[in-house]
Amino acid sequence: MDFPRPYVKAYAEGGLDWNLKIDPRPLHTLVFESAKKYPEKTAMIFYGHKVTYAQLAACVSRAASAFYDLGLRKGDRVSIMLPNCPDFVIAYYAVLSLGGIVVNTNPMYVEREIEHQVNDSGSVMILVYADLYPRVKNIRDHTPLKKVILTGFMGKPENLPDDTLWFPDFYSADRQPAPPVEIDPLEDLAVLQYTGGTTGVSKGAMLTHANLYSNAMQTDYFFVGEEKKELILTVLPLFHVYGMSCCMNLAVAGGKTMILVPRFLPEEICQIISDLKPTFFPGVPTMFVALRHHPAFKDPHNVMVYNSGAAPLPVEVWHSYNKLFEGTDTVMGEGYGLSEASPVTHSNPIFSDLRKPGSIGLPYPATDAAVVDVETGTRVMPVGEVGELIVKGPQVMKGYWNMPDQTAKTLRDGWLYTGDMARMDEDGYFYIVDRKKDMILAGGYNIYPREVEEVIFSHPKVQEAVVAGVPDAYRGETVKAYIVLKEGETATEQEIIDFCRERMAAYKAPKKVEFRQELPKSAVGKLLRRILVDEEKKKMGENSK
Repeated sequence: MDFPRPYVKAYAEGGLDWNLKIDPRPLHTLVFESAKKYPEKTAMIFYGHKVTYAQLAACVSRAASAFYDLGLRKGDRVSIMLPNCPDFVIAYYAVLSLGGIVVNTNPMYVEREIEHQVNDSGSVMILVYADLYPRVKNIRDHTPLKKVILTGFMGKPENLPDDTLWFPDFYSADRQPAPPVEIDPLEDLAVLQYTGGTTGVSKGAMLTHANLYSNAMQTDYFFVGEEKKELILTVLPLFHVYGMSCCMNLAVAGGKTMILVPRFLPEEICQIISDLKPTFFPGVPTMFVALRHHPAFKDPHNVMVYNSGAAPLPVEVWHSYNKLFEGTDTVMGEGYGLSEASPVTHSNPIFSDLRKPGSIGLPYPATDAAVVDVETGTRVMPVGEVGELIVKGPQVMKGYWNMPDQTAKTLRDGWLYTGDMARMDEDGYFYIVDRKKDMILAGGYNIYPREVEEVIFSHPKVQEAVVAGVPDAYRGETVKAYIVLKEGETATEQEIIDFCRERMAAYKAPKKVEFRQELPKSAVGKLLRRILVDEEKKKMGENSK
């Protein structure tokens, strides 16, 4: 497939080489290399508690020995269901060092979601925050889980639940090293990163050691200036591919420091920015919207780079921040990625004045990108014309776990078909003009309507339902459900919302509910979600006049 590469010129102007050569290696080796280079340097800060790289490497080694003694072997899957904390980092690299496969699990998941992911991945162990243990306990007998390991911020409970282990015991004392494991970084999996799809079917993206190592190296190289990455504000959840790669793996790759924050609370983040002066802040648009006019946001210039991802950054927010930064070295950037690409494939360059508002920027080093026709996926679209974005590079996944048909549709001749509609300008900058059909992007989370609809349909009063993403000034989009009740039934908006929140993570549940006598359908009876979204946009436009 022949296609233009005008983005290579921007690399030359920025003093970088697009043809970056990456020698793949096992991902966990980054910890031990940084421990040798920077033994006394701080790897993590967690509410005032500091861990050096030498301490981190020692904890990883001891935890790996404990996992090995429990029977963990190469290829076994381990679910990690934790908020951001040192134990997440220790467990992650310990599992990888044994050739195990990490299954990132969202702590907000409810029992149904946990059970599905554990069963689909075949996880034999799960590390879970102690307060969330009841959810795991209730589904454990219906899964392949052999060991449940707990941890927490308040110390070991006096009465540890039966048949569970306490993770800090894994690394608190010296142990015999686990036997070395040979890992082929190009073939062996490091992480199963679950992602939804337009069909609502959850899929495990198989990310190899080389995929994740490459993306860490690409990010480290592209974001030039070591001082810019010195202190990384890590409030993005590490169970999310964005936080995992652009905070944790990036920090460990360069021997940098992570400020671990379990939850985004604007006032707390403002205080951290004022007190600790983080230099690099990867986040999502809703975070930056919340901070921009917060009264405690008094020292924005303490951060050198604000980088937005996971959802489109409104152009007005981009302009607002960069106007705030005029006359300083601080910049606001934006990038693009997806779980299937570890995740980053594009970013606006921060190494010069070459950033373009509204654009996702240039393809990453060693990453090809093109816009092709939707019908065949083989014809490259002319500059400026819209088509499907496809990418190729060392960060592109091996495929979907146990889903060969879905893999074949998404990976073709080495290209990852993103399903996102885009265009490229004459300089090689890419712009997303639409997203995967029907997927809702709310506050950086991907929400798939069908999954929400299935829960609503299980309500005894509901006859028909369709869920759509409607515009929201803060979250970008929010979830709205349109419902037709069974004849003679009545229900309230809050009743439906509460019903959903009991059965799925809160961020997926509808924030709005509208009851209707009928829903728009096609000639064959298919519910027409897009008509409802268009109606909502029209109403918003009329209300703004």
